[in-house]
Amino acid sequence: MKPVVAVALLSLSLAVSSTADEFDFFYLVQQWPGSFCDTQQGCCFPSTGKPAADFGIHGLWPNYAVCRPAAAADAFDIVAAQEKCWPEYCNDGNPLSLLEIKDLLKLLDRNWPSLSCKNGGRGMDFWSYEWRKHGTCSGLDQHDYFAATLALKARHNLTDILAGVGVVPSDSETYFLSSIRDAITEATGFKVNLECNRDVSGEVQLFQVYQCVDRDGKKLVDCTLPMNSGCTDRVKLPAF
Repeated sequence: MKPVVAVALLSLSLAVSSTADEFDFFYLVQQWPGSFCDTQQGCCFPSTGKPAADFGIHGLWPNYAVCRPAAAADAFDIVAAQEKCWPEYCNDGNPLSLLEIKDLLKLLDRNWPSLSCKNGGRGMDFWSYEWRKHGTCSGLDQHDYFAATLALKARHNLTDILAGVGVVPSDSETYFLSSIRDAITEATGFKVNLECNRDVSGEVQLFQVYQCVDRDGKKLVDCTLPMNSGCTDRVKLPAF
C-alpha cells in the first residue's frame, strides 16, 4: 500500500472512532406518554396498541459536559458556527438492522414505544432514527446500545418512584416540581434534570426526565448541567 493511501485510511479510521468517543456522558431520556399526547399536535398509538401508563424511553443520548464551537464553513456561515452540545449522526453508513435487535423487540415495544404520528405506529422507524442520530455516536454496537438503554430503564421505575410519594397521573392535580425531583434523586441516588411542556389548555406538565449515565452506558451519575426546562413550581402529570 502506498504511504499516502495508508495515511489517508488511518486518518479516516481515527476520525470515525474519535467522533464516536468524543462525549462526556449520556442522557437517558424518558417521557411521560400522557404529556406527549396532551398537546396541540396529539399522538398516535403504535401498531402494538396503546402503551402502558408508564414512562417510556425517548433515547440514550451522548452529550458534552461543555458545549464546543461547531466548525464553520466560512465567517458568514452563522448556522454552522453555533455551538454544539452533543455529537450526532456520526455514521450514516450504519443503519439499524432488525436482525441485530430481534431478541429485544418485545422489550422495545413495551418500554420504547413510538407515539409520534410521523412514524405511523412503527417502532422500528423510531428506533432507527434514535440509532442513526445518537447511537452511532455512542461507541456501542447496535445490540449493546439498545440493551444498555433497556437495562438502565429497568433499574429504576420512575412511575413507581413518583407513585410512592403520591405523585400519580391526574387531570386535575398539580404537584411541586421539587417533590418530583427530590423523589427521583432519593430513589436513584443521583440528581436528575426535568423538562416540561404545555397541554392543550396551556397548563404546564411534566414531560421528560433526564438521568445522566457514564460513558460506558452502565452507571447513573449526577446531572450537573443546567437545563432550560420550561417548568414551573407546580406541574401536572396528566392521566394516560
